[in-house]
Amino acid sequence: MTRRTAAFMSIFVILLVLLMAPLGCAGKEAETPASTLEVPRLDSGPISGVQEDGVWVYKGIPYAAPPVGELRWKEPQPVEPWEEVRPCTEYGPSCPQPEWPYQVQRDIFRITDQDEDCLYLNVWTPAKNPDDRLPVMVWIHGGGFTVGSGSQVLYEGKYLARKGVVVVTINYRLGPLGFMAHPLLSEESPHGVSGNYGLLDQIQALRWVQRNISAFGGDPGNVTIFGESAGGASVCALLASPLAEGLFHRAIAESGAFLSMGMPSAGRSETLEEGEKLGKRISHELGCDREGDELAALRSKTPQELIDAFQKVGTGLMGRASIGPVVDGYVLPDKPQDVFAEGRQHKVPLLIGNNADEGMLFLAGQSITAQQYENLVRLAYGTYADEVLSLFPLQPGEDPRAAYSRLFTAMGFAAPSRFAAEKMAEAGMPVYVYIFTMRSTVPGTEHMGAYHGYELPFVFGTLVRFLRPEDQSLSEIMMNYWTRFAAGGDPNGGSEPEWPRFEPQSAAYQELGEKVVSRTGYYPEAYRLVLEINGL
Repeated sequence: MTRRTAAFMSIFVILLVLLMAPLGCAGKEAETPASTLEVPRLDSGPISGVQEDGVWVYKGIPYAAPPVGELRWKEPQPVEPWEEVRPCTEYGPSCPQPEWPYQVQRDIFRITDQDEDCLYLNVWTPAKNPDDRLPVMVWIHGGGFTVGSGSQVLYEGKYLARKGVVVVTINYRLGPLGFMAHPLLSEESPHGVSGNYGLLDQIQALRWVQRNISAFGGDPGNVTIFGESAGGASVCALLASPLAEGLFHRAIAESGAFLSMGMPSAGRSETLEEGEKLGKRISHELGCDREGDELAALRSKTPQELIDAFQKVGTGLMGRASIGPVVDGYVLPDKPQDVFAEGRQHKVPLLIGNNADEGMLFLAGQSITAQQYENLVRLAYGTYADEVLSLFPLQPGEDPRAAYSRLFTAMGFAAPSRFAAEKMAEAGMPVYVYIFTMRSTVPGTEHMGAYHGYELPFVFGTLVRFLRPEDQSLSEIMMNYWTRFAAGGDPNGGSEPEWPRFEPQSAAYQELGEKVVSRTGYYPEAYRLVLEINGL
C-alpha cells in the first residue's frame, strides 16, 4: 500500500467513525435538555421546585430585574439570564410597605421579608407534563396599592390548582415605589410619563406568563386575571390598558372596580398632574428638592424614608395615605370607568361582585358619631350629600359605622361593579355577578358580617379549612365556580346551583352565603345615584 493510499484510508476511517457514532454525547452536549416539570426551562434559565400532594410548586421566580438603584421608578426590565438550575422553593421578598392597616387582619396578612428587589412570582401546577395546556389563573393581590404580597398565606395556590388550573401569584411595586409620579421622572421617561410602575409590573408578569407558562403545563391562550380590592381595581385597569391587550382572556374582579366612581372625593390622585404634585410633596418632605440632582437624591433615600414621607403628605379621606394608578395617556389612556363607558375596554368574559358588608373593615377598631358620619358623607359627595344621606340614613339607635358600611358597600363597591358588568354585557361578553353574604364567625369579627376581604379564604380554600363545615362547603362551591369560569368563561357545568348570566335589565346575580341562590336587582338605587353623580 502506498503512502498516499494509506493516508486516504485513514481519512476514510475517521469519516466513517464520525458518521456511524451515536448522536449521543457530542450531540447532547450541543442540545438544550428538554423542559420538564422537575426542571422547567424558562426563557431566563432552568429552575426547580417541589411536589406537594400532587401539585408542583415553584416560589420566588424572578420575572423582572431588581428595580433598584437607577431602575427605581423605571419600567420593569428583563431578568439577567442564568445557566445553572435555580432552586425556586422559597418565596421572594415582598415590596417594602408599612404595617397592615387593619388590626383584625394583621396576623394573617403580616409580611416580614421585605426588599426593594421584589419582582417575583409563584406557580402551582397540577400538570403531569408540560404539554397538558391547563387553564391559567394569575392572582393580583389587594392592599390599597400600598401593602400586600403574592406570598401571603391566604393566597397559597395548591387548593385551587387541584381543581385543574395553573395558579400564579405575583408581587408588584407598591406605595411610593410603585406609584409615585414626579415631573422630573416624567421628563426622563421615553413616554413622558411617570407613576403606574406597579401596573407595568403586572403587565410584565403577564408577558412572562405568555412566554413561560407552557413550561408548567399551562395554556398561554387561556389566561384569567383575578384580584381583590386593589387587585380587583387592577383587573379593571388592565381591562382598560392598551398595553395589556392579548395578555389575558378572562377577568375576575372581587370587591374592586372603580372606587372613585362611587366615592368621588376619596382622596387619591387620579391624573398625572395630581400624581406629580404628590411626588413633589414627597420630595419636599425629604428635602430632595433642595439638592442639585433631585432625582439622584430621591433614589438615594431608603424605601422606609420614602414610605414615611408618603404617609405624612399622602393622607386621604379616611386618614390613611392614598396612592395608586394615574391617567398618564400611556398605561391608562383615561380613567378606567371612562374607557368602559365608551366601550374601549378589552372584550373578555367577566366575573365580578362584592361582599355584603365591605365597609365594616375600614372602620374596624374605630368609632364615629352621627355628626362624623354626616361630615364624612358631605366631604365625599359635596352637592350630592343630601341625596346620599337620604338613601343611607342613620336609623334611630343605629351604630353610625353600620350606616357607613351600607353606604361604602353600595356606592364604593357594588354600583361601580354593576357599571363594569353592564358595559361588558353590552359589548356581548358573558358576565356573572355575585354578592358574598357569608358572615364571619372568626372571634373578634363576628359583628363585621361579610366584610371586605372575608371571601378570600373561600376563593383559595386556605384558612377556611379551620372554619365550619358550611364554610368549607361554600368554599368548594366558589372554587368550582371560579375555576370553571377560568377554564371556559362560564362558572356553570357542575352540581352547584345554576348561576344566571348577568343582563342589564334584570341585573341577576348569585348570592354566595349560607345558601347559594340566584336573585335579581343588584343595588338599583345606589347604581342610579352613582350614574347621576358621574353624569352618565
